[in-house]
Amino acid sequence: MKTNKVVVFDLDDTLYNEIDYLKSAYSEISDKISKLIIIEKKIIYKDLLYFYYSKANPFKKIISKYSIPLDVNDLLVLYRNHRPNLVLTQDRLELFRYLKHINIPIGLMTDGRSVQQRNKLEALNISSFFSEILISEEFGSEKPSLENYKHFENKFGDASYYYIGDNICKDFVTANKLNWTTICLIDNGLNIHKQDKEVPDINYFAQFRITSFKDIVELV
Repeated sequence: MKTNKVVVFDLDDTLYNEIDYLKSAYSEISDKISKLIIIEKKIIYKDLLYFYYSKANPFKKIISKYSIPLDVNDLLVLYRNHRPNLVLTQDRLELFRYLKHINIPIGLMTDGRSVQQRNKLEALNISSFFSEILISEEFGSEKPSLENYKHFENKFGDASYYYIGDNICKDFVTANKLNWTTICLIDNGLNIHKQDKEVPDINYFAQFRITSFKDIVELV
């Protein structure tokens, strides 16, 4: 039996709720727009959220509604380069401290743009906990690519690997094939990517489902 363990985490909707990033970015964008067209920031912000929850293109709709002298790409650049206001919950912080205390290496594997994902890590103040950080734009491929998961095996060698994520479409299928222990954080109702998607087979599902990070201690 392998005695060494490595725990790898997803980022978005696992270590924080991604909707919090969206709301933080929309707040900054609303502030910029309000200064251009002299309409209250809170009105712009409310409209952006309304368009988002209506499944419309929020940036296209807001530009059209108020004849804003910006294009969609201008707002996308603001969104992707936003420095968010995010807070790490206590249960996540305690788990990180516990794993570090018992000398279990912690990794991060996340899909996304480098600047955007690193701004999130900076806001959460958690980069120092990770022994290895893999961001898809920097690495060159996204989950569920085999190379992304093998990167950690090549880095840490023979060990028992764990992956904690939320997205059943891509987080667990490759980890399952590599005999990692897979753990899915159940959607608390706020996830951007819902967990009711149809998947090709049962290998896409995690072996364990949890509602709190406190449950991970019993599984690792």
